[in-house]
Amino acid sequence: MCDYSLGEIRNRLAVEGEELIVHRFPTHSIGLASPADLRPNAGQTPARNQNLWRRIKNFFTPAFDCHDTPAVCIPPGAWLILKSIPLHLQRKWNVGEEESVLFVQTSAEVYVYRDAFCFGNGCLVSLQDVSEGIRVKVMSLSGAAEREPAVEVPTSPPFR
Repeated sequence: MCDYSLGEIRNRLAVEGEELIVHRFPTHSIGLASPADLRPNAGQTPARNQNLWRRIKNFFTPAFDCHDTPAVCIPPGAWLILKSIPLHLQRKWNVGEEESVLFVQTSAEVYVYRDAFCFGNGCLVSLQDVSEGIRVKVMSLSGAAEREPAVEVPTSPPFR
């Protein structure tokens, strides 16, 4: 549901119909978050009212307060739609800008990344290899029963 690396972070289960975003958490692991939870720091001083050193520091500091952002967990077998896939990843994975995927768990081992997307063309991509900012729409948490055609998930695939 959520990779081991997000275990220290507050989390919650996704909701069908919800739009999520691929996000790098303070643990440096990639996961899913709600855009509503990724809000700018409210107490931040506008740039025009800051001295040079404060502007430089803020340039290298995240613009969002992510420490309280919960990770959104997806159960294996959920049907998702990835949106705004960058062109370089479209080419690498042989997919379009928007693709329907099956969310899978590649292993039951502890302390390994195991969450992945399985595309209709059979391409299996670790969540850790997905670019930040890609949008994810949760279509069904109970599986891809409504989805056509059915995707056959490889048992021990190499990640791309």
